[in-house]
Amino acid sequence: MDVAKLLQQHVDLMDDMFKEGLLDEQFNQLQQLQDESNPNFLEEVVSLFFEDSQRILENMTETIGKDPIDYKVIDSQVHQFKGSSSSIGAQRVKNVCVTFRTCCDKEDKKGCQDALEDVGEEYNLIKKKLETMLELEKQIVAIGGTLPFMEGC
Repeated sequence: MDVAKLLQQHVDLMDDMFKEGLLDEQFNQLQQLQDESNPNFLEEVVSLFFEDSQRILENMTETIGKDPIDYKVIDSQVHQFKGSSSSIGAQRVKNVCVTFRTCCDKEDKKGCQDALEDVGEEYNLIKKKLETMLELEKQIVAIGGTLPFMEGC
């Protein structure tokens, strides 16, 4: 595939993630931090987000599986996940975390269980799309292209 087609796929994917509310301006700011001196910055940040998210989701699942649920613990875990999601601009994950925390405050077991499912679905969706984005970026660079947000660096 040629660079132009890969670049267009990348642009389309990014546009879709913003239009769908998956990402917010924070993600753009992270992209701006990537340059020739740190060409893998975004990939490293996103990979750390994936690792942290997986650990936090496992911890939340374990906490919600206990009887009785320790709502202070689950709220702390959700707060951590919300912060992590906000830091990379995963807007819909962050928004579901806000709802999740409300359920924790109300000590609403069913609401927490539903919110955990929702946050997992939103996380899996953004993870899949970000993995696709990173793969496109690798392909673009591998065939000599320049990523749009790195032009002029």
